[in-house]
Amino acid sequence: MASQTQNLSNHAQFRLLFHYTSLPILLINAIVFIVQAGRHPGAMAYWQALVWTFVFLFAFDNRGSILTVQDRVIRDEMWTRLERVLGVEARDQIGKLTASQLIGLRFASDAELPGLVERVVKGELPDRKSIKAAVRDWQPDFMRA
Repeated sequence: MASQTQNLSNHAQFRLLFHYTSLPILLINAIVFIVQAGRHPGAMAYWQALVWTFVFLFAFDNRGSILTVQDRVIRDEMWTRLERVLGVEARDQIGKLTASQLIGLRFASDAELPGLVERVVKGELPDRKSIKAAVRDWQPDFMRA
């Protein structure tokens, strides 16, 4: 996988087992039991609809938790990387960056980081998407969740 080229248009991560198998099956199952509860009301039908709805929501929420942890790790990695690239004296400038902006900067090379950070702090690149679009020397990350 590391031999592939990664860029803005193809960097999104989709997990086959989660996005295309487990989540759709859990959603369809929840819908089936909700419809069944509507057609054949009863305590057990309602219970099954409730359980399968929450199983789907749990799976969806669990993925969100994984991505939150990943974002926290990236934020901390970027703080360390920016201190190395920009110097400790740039802590005030680094401190002005949001977690989302730091995550957007992670694909930039060390050489272009100072210029991108300056543009972000000035407000020229306000969000993660615009930051990623401004990256010219894309540094791939194949170890994402």
